[in-house]
Amino acid sequence: MKKSLLVSVGVVYLLMSACKPKLPPEEYNAKAADPELYHQSVELLTEVIIHDIFKPPVASRIYVYANLAGYEAMVPGYPAYESLGGKLKDFAAPTAPDADKEYCFPLASTRAFLKIARNLTFSASFFDEYEKEFYKKYEDMGVPSEVIENSLAYGDSVAAHVMRYSSKDHYKQTRGIRFTVTNEPGTWVPTPPAYADACEPEWHKIRTITLDSATQFMPPRPPMWTKDKNSEFWRETREVYEVGKNLTDEQKRIAWFWDDNPFVMNVVGHVMFANKKMTPGGHWLAIHETVSRKTKASFDKSVEGYALASIALIDGFIGCWEEKYRTRKVRPETVINTDIDPKWQPFLQTPPFPEYTSGHSTISAAAAEVLSFVHGDSIAFTDSTEFKHGHGVLSFKSFRDAAMSVNISRLYGGIHYRSGCDEGNRCGVKIGKHVLAVARTRKEQKVISQVQ
Repeated sequence: MKKSLLVSVGVVYLLMSACKPKLPPEEYNAKAADPELYHQSVELLTEVIIHDIFKPPVASRIYVYANLAGYEAMVPGYPAYESLGGKLKDFAAPTAPDADKEYCFPLASTRAFLKIARNLTFSASFFDEYEKEFYKKYEDMGVPSEVIENSLAYGDSVAAHVMRYSSKDHYKQTRGIRFTVTNEPGTWVPTPPAYADACEPEWHKIRTITLDSATQFMPPRPPMWTKDKNSEFWRETREVYEVGKNLTDEQKRIAWFWDDNPFVMNVVGHVMFANKKMTPGGHWLAIHETVSRKTKASFDKSVEGYALASIALIDGFIGCWEEKYRTRKVRPETVINTDIDPKWQPFLQTPPFPEYTSGHSTISAAAAEVLSFVHGDSIAFTDSTEFKHGHGVLSFKSFRDAAMSVNISRLYGGIHYRSGCDEGNRCGVKIGKHVLAVARTRKEQKVISQVQ
């Protein structure tokens, strides 16, 4: 009797499930196109990048391939956008989805993003925990099981396509190569407290995404070390020294806010320990997230912004790093301690690579240009990205206003000369405009004049 009852209940359940009306595609796709699902996935990747201590240039590589995959998997479902295939260097469009199958492209997009994020980082357990519940959300939205299956498969296909693209960017060939310190006057040497090896000395050899070459927007020659104490070099050095000795509370606040040093070494007596924090690239993607939420930006606009900003970030790093290791300019801390004041310390810890130009100034200006295109050039916002890391909250009139705040912060921090900041910013603006001219995402987008 019990067995018959169970069978009857099972049959009734199956009949009820079969009779349950399926949501029309426009309804479940609208639910799936919640940009929060993509924002949260980017937040997860940033958390993993911080945990795994990826250096800022390497972090930009992870971000660009993950967000390129997310963008390309989204495009077939959004007629206003077009593939970046044939526009980015050596990149072909992925295979189009099967016209006879039904897809949920917001799901395919986020799946492609997460697939790349997992493949290019170390801590898979973060993704295991996240994805355990993540894809169930689409079931709860009413996305049919066969559509989920199709969408996941298409996301995987796009991710595999982008992974093949990433494998040919010369990254593997640049691993394990150390920089040789020459100790020539005016050239970079490791700085306290860690005296770490030079960061990514071969990064200029990574394939660019939109730039013709790493030297396309080469800055002018900087003031270099000389014995002439009346030279521009010494004028800039004394400026760093004096500013550092007389920092106002507001200047300290700005410098600390934009520190974005992913691995700060602390020394207390004979004990050394490190703090893990946000990278510069992650900070700018978080700014895009903040403004997207503030303006209630759609799923497609949010994904577009992540992709364009990520392209600007990696091309900015490649161009800047080419200049750093060609010029090999000494850091202010080294010169000041040797020739002016052996007890002077910069407000921020000097990062382990040559001074000219400022990487943070470069990538911030590039990101500000593309985000000004995505959201508009007069969007005011409050940035609390690193509040949880103890770096406070600041408000800005626009993305470019924020980029200029980054620019001066490096002088306040005592880690850059003024010329390194300003020329980095100028190059970053050119790179950002070039990205927009080459990586055209919208079918109706006006061609932006390339900067020469």
